Amino acid sequence: MSDLRITEAFLYMDYLCFRALCCKGPPPARPEYDLVCIGLTGSGKTSLLSKLCSESPDNIVSTTGFSIKAVPFQNAILNVKELGGADNIRKYWSRYYQGSQGVIFVLDSASSEDDLETSRNELHSALQHPQLCTLPFLILANHQDKPAARSVQEVKKYFELEPLARGKRWILQPCSLDDMDALKDSFSQLINLLEEKDHEAVRM
Repeated sequence: MSDLRITEAFLYMDYLCFRALCCKGPPPARPEYDLVCIGLTGSGKTSLLSKLCSESPDNIVSTTGFSIKAVPFQNAILNVKELGGADNIRKYWSRYYQGSQGVIFVLDSASSEDDLETSRNELHSALQHPQLCTLPFLILANHQDKPAARSVQEVKKYFELEPLARGKRWILQPCSLDDMDALKDSFSQLINLLEEKDHEAVRM
């Protein structure tokens, strides 16, 4: 091999190294999804979202109207609009549904029978609402660390999820503030559903 070709080879290798080290550019932006989070007062919506955002538990107060949090994950950012769950607020929930790409529904698995029935009715309404019925749902059976907590199977049966949500994208997961790994895994599953819906929209 001539000296010229050897020099050209070294120059090309230097060029490749330079591109690898200096020309990678910024990492691709994480996709962002707009979600609505609903559930009765006391279900634990605010606490769960605050914990995911690494906020101090000392500053947590129940949401009375609505609040918005950007919840970061490795492969996505979830812009979560949390709606207050009091009786006088729930009738206005549907005003905030527009633009949502997914739904987080939080229920207190250790609540009274009356509250559980109210929660079931609200979830049924959300699953059938025209602006939400085609969206992915993450249903969190919260407060699993409490002695009176119902299991996921009990919640699924009581809420009649199999017949009501047949053909829809939904996930029912147990959760508590004591098990953040399980909570993050639940949100990872939701992100997978959101990505699948995105890909389907592109193919159409």
